[in-house]
Amino acid sequence: MINNVSHLLKTRRFLPLFVTQFLGAFNDNLFRTAMVMLVIYGIYRSEEQEAAFSALAGGLFILPFFLLSALSGQLADAIDKTRIIRAVKTAEIGIMLFGAAGLLLLNVPLMLIALTAMGVHSTFFGPIKYAILPQHLEADEVLGGTGLVEAGTYIAILGGTILGGLLVVQDQGGGYHAEYAALAVLLVALAGRIVCQFVPAAPPSTEDSGAINDPDMPRPGMDWHILRASISLVKATMHVPRLFVAIMAISFFWAMGAVLAAQFPPLVKNVFGGDQSVATLFLAIFSIGVALGSVIINWLLKGEVSARFAPISALLMGACVLALYVLSIGWTAFPELVGMRTFLAEPTGWPVVLALFGVATFGGMFVVPLYAFLTTTVPKAETARTVAANNIVNAGAMVGGTVLLVALTKLGVTIEQTLLLVVAGTLVSALLGRKLHRACVAAGCP
Repeated sequence: MINNVSHLLKTRRFLPLFVTQFLGAFNDNLFRTAMVMLVIYGIYRSEEQEAAFSALAGGLFILPFFLLSALSGQLADAIDKTRIIRAVKTAEIGIMLFGAAGLLLLNVPLMLIALTAMGVHSTFFGPIKYAILPQHLEADEVLGGTGLVEAGTYIAILGGTILGGLLVVQDQGGGYHAEYAALAVLLVALAGRIVCQFVPAAPPSTEDSGAINDPDMPRPGMDWHILRASISLVKATMHVPRLFVAIMAISFFWAMGAVLAAQFPPLVKNVFGGDQSVATLFLAIFSIGVALGSVIINWLLKGEVSARFAPISALLMGACVLALYVLSIGWTAFPELVGMRTFLAEPTGWPVVLALFGVATFGGMFVVPLYAFLTTTVPKAETARTVAANNIVNAGAMVGGTVLLVALTKLGVTIEQTLLLVVAGTLVSALLGRKLHRACVAAGCP
């Protein structure tokens, strides 16, 4: 699929959007990783504070998806998408000024403000990257173009994660600094703004949207009432049974993913005794695993959009999380934080990495086909709103997951024990995946 559309990387109708998306995902992960590493290793000294910060950071980034996705979906359908892209990328420069200042001054509130603003940035850019492709590509190029964008996103996540960890450095006195990370996030934001200027115009689609959403839903006018617009959009999308189950499966998966991702840095530091290089390794392994999972599931399904492997993928993911839990409670703590080489030299070091890799791989195998199902079973003119509705429900579930994580931490639940919560969540995800597959078979879907 990728080889057949590689020519798109030489065209203006695709390459500027691809690079803009790549730089945005890269900068998101560069800043977030640098911030988390700096706070966990250089500012806080309490295990409870560190766990609470990780959960709070995840919740603040996701909150704008919950509050503003309805507005972003309406805008993406109502005005030229390229105008939105340029406005969003201009805003990113200002956001990263706050972020860079927070990194330089070791100021946690400034970093969290920038993180929340980047969540707003991603909320408005997210629906566009799906909705703009059918306008710029031929019908037989859309699927391949989407694959290129997804592949680029995973590479950007991996690169940003690794660089964000490497640019947080420890001085001879034991303090941590992020001057290079502060400079990097500003340069990447500037590069994104320059590149997006070459994205071709993408005016609103005049295609009939069909009957996927509520026919009584007002359009094409904008509803600026955030709560009402969100409720209307979710209600109009979720009344379709197959979309309801798909969105619920994706949302429950990401709720558990939010719990797991929030625990990575404190898990590495306070349970496995690893320094920031080990935390970066964990995040990088997770990105590689998700990317590999998406490739494997596409090979298994041979391009067919189907949920038939979703239940077993969720169960295998749960088994790997359980293995990670067993390894964590049996881990012998180091007297001081150690680097990647020392960590991997431990007898159970590589099993920990392999368990984490399995979590990510099977997680990718579970969720990627559900996203493909969600975006290929609606008319083109409905894609942005459908993705926005999915983002609202996803965000609500992820915020709920992080709130639950903070509450459990306050009640004295250990980092290792929260992994059991994720195991339980994968069982529910498996049931939802099975229900979606049965619903599709009954309706004549693949």
